[in-house]
Amino acid sequence: MKIETEICSSVMKAVKELYGQDVPEKMVQLQKTKREFEGNLTLVVFPFLKMSRKKPEDTAQEIGEYLVKNDKNIAGFNVVKGFLNLHIAPAAWLGLLNTINADETFGEKKATEDSPLVMIEYSSPNTNKPLHLGHVRNNLLGWSLAQIMEANGNKVVKTNIVNDRGIHICKSMLAWQKWGHGETPETSGKKGDHLIGDYYVAFDKHYKAECEELKTKYVAEGLNEEEAEKKAKDEAPLIKEAHEMLVKWENNDPEVRALWKKMNSWVYAGFDETYKALGVAFDKIYYESDTYLKGKAKVEEGLEKGLFFRKDDNSVWADLSKDGLDQKLLLRSDGTSVYMTQDIGTAEMRFKDFPIDKMIYVVGNEQNYHFQVLSLLLDRLGFKWGKELVHFSYGMVELPNGKMKSREGTVVDADELVEEMIGDAKKTSEELGKFTDMAEEERNEIARIVGLGALKYFILKVDARKNMLFNPAESIDFNGNTGPFIQYTYARIRSIMRKAAAENISIPESLADDMPINDKETDLIQKMNDFGAAVEQAGKDYSPSGIANYCYELTKDFNQFYHDYSILHEEDNDKKLVRLVIAKNVAKIIKNGMSLLGIEVPERM
Repeated sequence: MKIETEICSSVMKAVKELYGQDVPEKMVQLQKTKREFEGNLTLVVFPFLKMSRKKPEDTAQEIGEYLVKNDKNIAGFNVVKGFLNLHIAPAAWLGLLNTINADETFGEKKATEDSPLVMIEYSSPNTNKPLHLGHVRNNLLGWSLAQIMEANGNKVVKTNIVNDRGIHICKSMLAWQKWGHGETPETSGKKGDHLIGDYYVAFDKHYKAECEELKTKYVAEGLNEEEAEKKAKDEAPLIKEAHEMLVKWENNDPEVRALWKKMNSWVYAGFDETYKALGVAFDKIYYESDTYLKGKAKVEEGLEKGLFFRKDDNSVWADLSKDGLDQKLLLRSDGTSVYMTQDIGTAEMRFKDFPIDKMIYVVGNEQNYHFQVLSLLLDRLGFKWGKELVHFSYGMVELPNGKMKSREGTVVDADELVEEMIGDAKKTSEELGKFTDMAEEERNEIARIVGLGALKYFILKVDARKNMLFNPAESIDFNGNTGPFIQYTYARIRSIMRKAAAENISIPESLADDMPINDKETDLIQKMNDFGAAVEQAGKDYSPSGIANYCYELTKDFNQFYHDYSILHEEDNDKKLVRLVIAKNVAKIIKNGMSLLGIEVPERM
């Protein structure tokens, strides 16, 4: 804030002239004046008492008098104990409004050549099933975090690591071989990821039946329940076949590899549709089928350097006991890799591809321990950002009834969720009469924007670290702390702007410093100015919820102002112009703030 910077400089001069002491900038504590007191900004004077050798009230009085006399930004003051409440001059507020008006991306920083490069990994799907509600939260958080880091002046690379290998992938492949009868997305009319997901479920169904049968047999042979269950799971023919297929895959068996490529291509096409619907994308996609070999090589390299050790069964481990953790498996006895190995390989590939300064992993909190270990291992292997890697750990998301319609009945399908949200948005909008005089195409587009806005905002307004309950019915509400409420306010302001243009009202690029301005208007200007601080804080805290809450507060304040004061019907032309400039910039900041959450705003609703 230009005003704050200038006042800070004036306070430093005041202390020098009044008390003969130089003070550092960080000693000048300026904060927003509390609602119960008069004023706009409050200076805390306690740090200066040793220099003034006077009571807090007297020190505040002297500094206040100096500021009124020497700083054009200060119109008056009042003293409450050790707090100096400053009244900012109307001309200063108008100057700040002009500054906001002149900058289309006010409050955001642009990256430079020297800006740090932040890589953000999110999504991380498995190619054996479609994306679900948990993935939705992950993707929305990852995308929003990327926008926020960019708005803080960082270079950002968005990446996705696709889990396209391993036993779970082989389960879907084996099931399709056995019971698929050559079915394809085209012949079935299903999205590729849904089709493959069905075969993963089919494998599980047949495998459980085999386990039950074997368990009964082993119990009859004299094993107890627990022993019989464990042996059945290991000895079931299906799981043995799946493991054989995995070994063939790792040995580059041409038939298995061809099947794998074909089925994965169906899944990727399905994922792309879902990502497009959610409005997320990636700069670079990595595949575990490429990274696991790099990981194995890196582990072997670490073994040679004495960083890891090999057990008698040929498995390779890292001893992390000195770091307060246990031993961690890196390569199985048969030489196959584990997730940790793959993550090391992925890190190696990324580090060669990009000069990474900071790495952020958007992964659920069930993986907290995994990332503790990964951080230590990457540091041990010499990655400069290993120790400082950020695990953006988020909580679980559920629905009130625990599930929505889905093929398995246990998870909420992402595609179904998006479709349902858009349908609900259309229905609600029609019931409230929001679609009057609109063509069907426009209705559908606004329903898409509002439905997705409701979904994204409801998920992102919650502190990511907490578990949350997503209630679709609550999210599509045109009142309260919801996406549609903010979107509707934006559309309302845009309507005002269109009406102003129709009345040939020319909105000035800059307002004169003697234009009329009231307290509510200065509050709105101050609130708009806080956007920069909100963006900065969200970047420090890795917190999209900070942006969501700011957008809601700004929207709420504007609506209260709009309720109390007329804009277009204001008879005083100067007052009208000031309010139009304020409204125009509130809309701009709402649009830019919501964009940081990956949320579109409609021009009309």
